Amino acid sequence: MATLHWIDVLIILAFIVYAVSSGIRSRKVASQSLEEYFLAGRSLSGWSAGLSMAATQFAADTPLLVTGLVATAGIFAIWQLWIFALAFLLMGFILAPSWRRASVLTDAELSELRYSKGAATALRGIKAIYFGTIFNCVVLAWVLFATKAIAEPFLVWDQWLPAALYQPILHLVTWVDIPLSVNPHDPHVWVNSTNNLISILGIVTVTLFYSTTGGLRSVVATDVVQFSLAMLGTAFYMGYIIYHFGGMGPIIEQIRERFATGGPGGISPNQILAFVPSQAKDASFAVLAVLGLQWLIQLNADGTGYLAQRSMACKSDRDAKLASVVFTIAQVLLRSLFWLPIALGLLLFFPPDLSLAPEILKHEREVTFVKGIVELLPWGIKGLMLTAMLAALASTIDTHLNWGASYWTNDIYKRLICQVWLKRDPNPRTLVWVARGSNLIILMISMLVMTQLTSIERAWKIALLLGAGMGVVLVLRWLWWRISAWGELACIIVSLLAAWPLLEFVDDEAIRLLVMAVLATAAGIGVSLLTTEDPEHLRRFFRLAQPPGWWGPIAASLGVDPGTNVKRLGRGFAAMLSAAFCVFFFLTGIGSWLCHSPVPTWWSLSWGLWIALQLVMGIALVPVWLKLGFSQEAEKMPLPVHAKVTTLDPTLDDR
Repeated sequence: MATLHWIDVLIILAFIVYAVSSGIRSRKVASQSLEEYFLAGRSLSGWSAGLSMAATQFAADTPLLVTGLVATAGIFAIWQLWIFALAFLLMGFILAPSWRRASVLTDAELSELRYSKGAATALRGIKAIYFGTIFNCVVLAWVLFATKAIAEPFLVWDQWLPAALYQPILHLVTWVDIPLSVNPHDPHVWVNSTNNLISILGIVTVTLFYSTTGGLRSVVATDVVQFSLAMLGTAFYMGYIIYHFGGMGPIIEQIRERFATGGPGGISPNQILAFVPSQAKDASFAVLAVLGLQWLIQLNADGTGYLAQRSMACKSDRDAKLASVVFTIAQVLLRSLFWLPIALGLLLFFPPDLSLAPEILKHEREVTFVKGIVELLPWGIKGLMLTAMLAALASTIDTHLNWGASYWTNDIYKRLICQVWLKRDPNPRTLVWVARGSNLIILMISMLVMTQLTSIERAWKIALLLGAGMGVVLVLRWLWWRISAWGELACIIVSLLAAWPLLEFVDDEAIRLLVMAVLATAAGIGVSLLTTEDPEHLRRFFRLAQPPGWWGPIAASLGVDPGTNVKRLGRGFAAMLSAAFCVFFFLTGIGSWLCHSPVPTWWSLSWGLWIALQLVMGIALVPVWLKLGFSQEAEKMPLPVHAKVTTLDPTLDDR
C-alpha cells in the first residue's frame, strides 16, 4: 500500500472542492430546462467542448488498456484506438453542423425528426434503452472496474476509518461474496474489496453531486480542469521514467536486450516498437481490414452519444467543427505521445511473468500503470497523478451518467411515458428532477455489471461488438435519403441476435467484428430499400438539418441543386481525410522518433528520412484541412433556415 503525503492529500481535496463548487455554481441555470441541463443552453465554445470530449475519453481505464496492449501486442495494436480519429473528424467536418441544426436533445430524439411516425417512435424508445442503458452501462462498468486498480494501493480505508464504521461494511462485502479486489486470490481480498467499495462510492458520490446539480455546464468545467491535470501529471510521469533510465535510447536498448528471445506471448522487440503493419505482431489481412473499417463499423461513427451531445451544445457550427479537431489532436496525438514512453518503461521496471495465462497477463500488465505511480513517483507528483487518475474517472463517469440520463428523461419519461402514454407534457422542472434520479439508477446498474467483468479489454471488446453493426447505417441516415427507421431497427435486432453466438463460437476478434458489420449493415440497407419514409417528413428534416450527401429528390423539391449537396459531402470528406492523415503523420513521425521504432520492411532509405517524411507530410496537410474545413465556402449552407418548400416531385416514392 502507498503512503500519501499531506501534499498529495491537499491536491486531491483541491480538485474535489473545485468539482463540487462547479456544480453549485451552475445549479440554478441547469434547473431551468432540459436544454440547460443536458446541453448547457447550447453555449459551449469549440475549445471547451473538444477538451471535454478528450477528458471523457482520456478516462482512467484507457492508459491501463494502452499499457496492456503495448506489452502484449506492441505499439501497432494501439491503432485500434488511433483509427477512431477518422470518425471524430467525420463528425466534425461533415455531420456536426447538422447535429446542431437538428435542435434535438439526444440522438434517440433524432429518430422522430429523421423518420416518419410509427416505426420512428418505436426506434426512439429502443435506442434510448439500447444506447442509454445497455451500451452505456457496459462502458460505465468497465470504467468503474478500472477504479479498483487505481484506488486499491492508495485509499486504505481500513487504516483510516474507526472499526465501528468499517467493520459493518466489511461484513456486508464478505456476505455478498463478490470480490472487488484487483487480485481475487490475495489473502486480504475482503479488506481490499471493502476499501475499493468505499473508494468507488466516494468517487461516484462526488461525481453524482456536481453532475446532477450543475448538469453539462459543471461536467464540462470539471472536464477541462481534469484534462489539464491529466496531461500535466502524465508529463511528469513520463519525464520521471525517461530521466530514470537516462533517456529513451537506453530504454529501447534494454527492451531489445531483455526481450531478444521473446516477450509476452512471444512478441519480439521490433514487434513491441512497431508503428507499421509490416513489422507488427499478428497484422493479418483480417486484422488490417478491421483496423481500416473499425472507425466506421462502430456505434459512435456519426457521433452518436456524448460526442454528438457536445457538438449540439456548441454555440455555432464553426465551434462544433473546432471541437472535433481539438478533441482529435488532444486524444490521438498528444496523450499517446505521453503514454508510449511510460508503457515501454514499465516493461523494464516491472518485467512480465511470461508463465501467466494470456488473459491474466493482460490484466497484470494493465495494472502496472498504477503500480508505477505507487512505487516510482515522489510525493507531490504522486498526488498530482493520483488526482489526475481519479479526476479522469470522474470525467468519464459524469459524462456517461449525464448522457444516459438524457435518454431516460427526454426519450423514455417525457416522450414515451408522458406524451405517448399519459397524453400530457411534463413540467420542465420535473424533468430536471427525473434526470437527476436517472443518474442514480444508471449508476446502480453499471455497478452490478462491473462485478461480472474480468478485464478492461474484455469489456471493451464486448462494447465494440455490440456497436459494430450500427456505424454504417447511422452515417448513411445523414447522407442518404433512402435509409429508413425499419432499416435502423433491423441493424439493432441483428446486432443483438448475433452478439452471443459470435462471442461463443468465433475466436478471432477481427473476423467476429467483420461478420457482425456485414450482417447488420446488409440487414439495415436491405430493409431500408424495401421500406419508405414520408417525403414531406424528409423535406422537413432536410430543411432543418441540411445534411450533405445524396438527397437528390428531396433537395430538388426544395429548390436545391443536388450536385451542390454532393459537392459539400466531397469537400467535407476531403477535409476529414486530410486532417486525419495530418494527425497520423505527426503521430507516426514523432512517435517513431521517440520510441526508435523500426521502419517498414519495404523502406530502403535511412531511418532519419522516414521520420522526416512523416513530419513534412503532416506540416503540408495543415493548410489543406484548414481551407477545406473552415473557409467561408466550407461553411456556406444551400438553404436559409426557413427555406420555402417547392412542389414535391410526384415520382419521389418510386425512386
